[in-house]
Amino acid sequence: MTDDAVTSAPSRSGPHQILLACYAVFAVAAGARSLVQLTTRYDEAPLAYLLSLAAALTYAAAWFAIRRAAAGSTGPARVLLWTELTGVLVVGTLSLVEEDWFPDATVWSDYGRGYGWVPAVLPVAGLLWLHRRAKEPVA
Repeated sequence: MTDDAVTSAPSRSGPHQILLACYAVFAVAAGARSLVQLTTRYDEAPLAYLLSLAAALTYAAAWFAIRRAAAGSTGPARVLLWTELTGVLVVGTLSLVEEDWFPDATVWSDYGRGYGWVPAVLPVAGLLWLHRRAKEPVA
């Protein structure tokens, strides 16, 4: 086994693979949903559908950033995960306070209730993984 394989093995562990799988699924699911809604029902809830598209793009970017974080570049992942968590909290709160703004749900409405609250948990899980990753000894 090479030195590179040894040093990268812990970060490409089960939690890393699960995060990548979840982000891939959510990027595709949110992206497909928003594109269908934007092309077929844009007039019904444009803000909600555009926010779902923004969520999908965030998930896709986070997937790439988390993948790169395993190799040591954690800064972009940290920024994207905090941005995602902020989006979930802001959109989630606004969807409860200003219901008129959201005649249809977004991925992040009600803090991701329509998706089993995974949108609220996912960035926290990613940030915890990054925190653990930072504490791993460098070989």
